[in-house]
Parts: sequence; C-alpha cells; structure tokens
Amino acid sequence: MPSGYTLETLPRPTDSRVRLRRIDARVMAARTYSGTWSEARYREHERALLQAVRAAGLQPVGLPVFARYNSPFTLWFLRRNEVLVEVAPEGLVPSERH
Repeated sequence: MPSGYTLETLPRPTDSRVRLRRIDARVMAARTYSGTWSEARYREHERALLQAVRAAGLQPVGLPVFARYNSPFTLWFLRRNEVLVEVAPEGLVPSERH
C-alpha cells in the first residue's frame, strides 16, 4: 500500500472476501514477463528465476509466488506477470532470520 497509509487508515474493502493484514518487510527476487497465464509459462519463468537467484549467491526462502496484474480481458501480449520468491538477507541463512 502507499506509504501515506497505515493498516488502520486504508480504505475498507467492499468485498467481504478481501482481508487486510500486515506482512513484515522482506527481500524478494522477481522475474517479470508478459503473455499468457499458463502453468507451462509460469514454470518456465519460475525455473529461470530460481537459477538466477542461486547464480547470484542468494538463498531462496519458501516457495515462489505468481503475481498477475491485469484483468483476464487484457490482450495476452499486454499482460504483465511476475514470479516472486523471498530471498534470505545476504550473509544469513533462513533459520537465522527471526
């Protein structure tokens, strides 16, 4: 959310299925791509992201996440997608984080 807001001052969701919650700051690696939302395309970019993270000497924490930013009505070639994975802060292994 924009930095000018707090959890208490954010507008309340109009959809009862939407829940707001605080998530602590973390370092994420991302791979952005355009195109369809197929699982095959996701897996292709997930593999590439994890290879790049490891090649950079970083340690992935947890499982990658798929982020879609456009409506399903957006033309496939205009869609923006990302694969994200949390990485351990440099010099720390995941068990030392908390």
